[in-house]
Amino acid sequence: MKRDLVSGAYSVYECVYPLEWCPKYRFNVLRKESSKVDMEAILKQIAAEHDRHIEELAVMPEHVHIVVRAKPSMNLSKATQLLKGRSSYEFFCKHPNMRLRYRKGHFWAPSTCYLTTGVVDLDRTRAYVRNQSDMPIKQH
Repeated sequence: MKRDLVSGAYSVYECVYPLEWCPKYRFNVLRKESSKVDMEAILKQIAAEHDRHIEELAVMPEHVHIVVRAKPSMNLSKATQLLKGRSSYEFFCKHPNMRLRYRKGHFWAPSTCYLTTGVVDLDRTRAYVRNQSDMPIKQH
């Protein structure tokens, strides 16, 4: 198995994190193809600006799965805060009508699912995120 270890000045690391979060109240606001494409582009742009690499990304109608590779210098909580906060702002700029649904300006729910993956499980985790759109959506 190929390992993508990164060498720093005094360290060697591989920091890959699967993350998941959903819009507030778990509304299906990302079901339109245009919304999905915009959110994907926004998240990729933000990740690139903050020196993060997105390994896999699945924008589903009511949640987002992302596998991100990061440097250990920024903690995971701060990296996720940047992704969620900025993507919310950018998405509202592109889709101002969403402010009617989210009047207080909070697009994402405050919770996030943080996972860690070992090298053995990375391929399985990436395949899971890649194949999200093939899975049936549960109705509550």
